[in-house]
Amino acid sequence: MSGKKKSAYGTQWAGVLIYALVGAVCGFLMLDWFFYLDGSFLPTVLLYVLFFLGLALAMVIHTVIHEAGHLIFGLATGYRFISYRVFQFMWIKQGGRIRFTRMSLAGTGGQCLLAPPELKDGKIPFLLSNLGGALMNLLTGLTFLAGGLLCPPWTIGRTFLLLLAVFGFAFALMNGLPMSSGPVPNDGRNILDMLRHPEAVRAFWLQIKINELTSQGVRVRDMPAEWFEMPAPEQMTCDLITTIAVLCCDRLKDEHRFAEADREMARLLADAPHLAGLHRALLTCDRTFIELITENRPEALAELRTQDQQRMTAAMKTSPTALRTEYAYALLQKKDEKKAAQLKQQFDKLAAVYPYPVEIEAERELIRMAEDLCTDPKS
Repeated sequence: MSGKKKSAYGTQWAGVLIYALVGAVCGFLMLDWFFYLDGSFLPTVLLYVLFFLGLALAMVIHTVIHEAGHLIFGLATGYRFISYRVFQFMWIKQGGRIRFTRMSLAGTGGQCLLAPPELKDGKIPFLLSNLGGALMNLLTGLTFLAGGLLCPPWTIGRTFLLLLAVFGFAFALMNGLPMSSGPVPNDGRNILDMLRHPEAVRAFWLQIKINELTSQGVRVRDMPAEWFEMPAPEQMTCDLITTIAVLCCDRLKDEHRFAEADREMARLLADAPHLAGLHRALLTCDRTFIELITENRPEALAELRTQDQQRMTAAMKTSPTALRTEYAYALLQKKDEKKAAQLKQQFDKLAAVYPYPVEIEAERELIRMAEDLCTDPKS
């Protein structure tokens, strides 16, 4: 078994263990809660509702705390605010002001993006900005635990504070321990990779620098070409560096160099051991689109549109890339005008609130290419 697979299995089991412990503790708290309050003035159904509302609220609160931790520690170490997102609610700085919009990303409950300080001798501060979320969850978890233990026993306040403590410790572990078994690597994984691989620091800087310019209205095809040098296979030693290869493919696609983009995407999907699950799904979407507007071979599309890929695409219903690809598939392969019209409507609705207008501009160009093929009598 390869090192990457061993690591994935290890982090997967670590995540399962953490979730199991959280479930066990929450189950104990629920039993404690019902044992002492059953038969009280509160109806049993209301007790259930209150407890599960407490679980949901604790998760929301710690998502807010986690992203606030990244923001606080990032600003303290020289980063600048780009955006702050909790679930689909997002605040982004554009044109010198902060505006509210909506966006969600499969596999993430929130995200705080910060513009990096300039590289100095290939280095930037990264430890606190990446670890800040887990630290805030841990610190507030300890605070909630102390408050819960000081509360009178068998009260709503005590139970809720203890739930907040449990979720605080769980968030700290799930984000602080290095893991990359989900759609994207977590904070601890990124920290470990940058400590092990000095070149990963520049890759991390490039990713957030590219995001900063994207938020300012710059398309990837108009960014400095030297940022998009494809890493050699032996250089892709971690998720961060492999992500630069994904961004290189994005630039080729934005330049409409589709044959080169498809070749590089195929290589990454076949040979890159550190390719994140979310990037794998998005690259497959792009390869599907390129196939649709070029050869449009049913057998090639069937190889790309596996059951796993279709499940991921369905989960990415708020991704412009996924919607654009599904629209082109309905239009060019299935010839289903009704389904295509529904997907186009979904895309337009998403585009109206999407925080990165330049990405929508690029996607609309690709959509028009698919539509032109549909109306071309030679197609």
